[in-house]
Amino acid sequence: MPLGPDERTLFEEQGTPLYEEIVTSGGLNASDARIVAGGELHAAFALLVDVGLVTRSDDGLTWTAVDPAAVQARVVAPLGQQGAELIAESAHWAHAFSAVSHVWRRSPSAVGGPFAEIRGLATIGTFLASLVSDAEEELLTAQPQYRRGVKQLDAGVGARDIAALKRGVKMRTLYQHAARRSADTRKYVAAVTAAGAEVRTLDEFFNRLIVVDRRVALIPSHEGTDAAMVISDKSMVGYLVDMFERHWERARPFTSSETSLMRDIAAEQRAMTIRMLLEGRADPAGAKRLGVSPRTYAAYVADLKSEFEVETRFQLGYEMGKRGISGREADSPSA
Repeated sequence: MPLGPDERTLFEEQGTPLYEEIVTSGGLNASDARIVAGGELHAAFALLVDVGLVTRSDDGLTWTAVDPAAVQARVVAPLGQQGAELIAESAHWAHAFSAVSHVWRRSPSAVGGPFAEIRGLATIGTFLASLVSDAEEELLTAQPQYRRGVKQLDAGVGARDIAALKRGVKMRTLYQHAARRSADTRKYVAAVTAAGAEVRTLDEFFNRLIVVDRRVALIPSHEGTDAAMVISDKSMVGYLVDMFERHWERARPFTSSETSLMRDIAAEQRAMTIRMLLEGRADPAGAKRLGVSPRTYAAYVADLKSEFEVETRFQLGYEMGKRGISGREADSPSA
């Protein structure tokens, strides 16, 4: 008789009390109406016989109990072996499916063609984790500095990226200069650079971009912060990679702590603030483009007022215009 949940229930509800009766009375008459075919305990009695907990006397007139310790191993061990075999087989199947899943995720069909939109931060996070786990050669990331982005640099993200680096994947990450003031970002950068990643910062504003193996790119959707566009079109991915490379060439290494470099970075942020003011951008927009909080941006503007010895922004703009200052002086060969 095959043993399963139904048989175990029958054993617990009827077999165990019947076994207790046989032990207590010293035996059970073979002609007991309850255990013969059609009797109320026939199925439970047959189960006890099948597992070997009762045996017939030499004269065939009674059934006597058998020590459960002598029977348990014969019943339980095969079930345990069967369970171990099923677990092993399930692991083999999981491995087999991971191979075809890998093929699927690398194809345009996985996201509905060369351009597809995915919604929901959880969905985006899961998709991104899957992309990074499938990376084989290179990860390019451009991360504008803003408060929610910093909070997402948790231990899980760091462990995921370090695991990719240990697989031999090359990783380059671009931040804005403001990222250097974030303790969370510095901690993350220290961990990934120790594992072989390269990180640089730039004064310019840029949108978020993630490119995996130069085959799939992830960019923000115009629909909002909880939506992203997945691009697998080769031409478009190549264009985005070219944009990344142009930014990368102008960026400065994150890991350096030389005083001269920090002075240069401060000068670049000052020039960017000047450009934001001359373009007439509101404080929230200027702060976002610099990757700083509105309060920090206001402090930058206050520093410029003090530097040019003026009291209002109008006076500041007039004074900078009179001196021919545009915030792009560092771009010219004569600077």
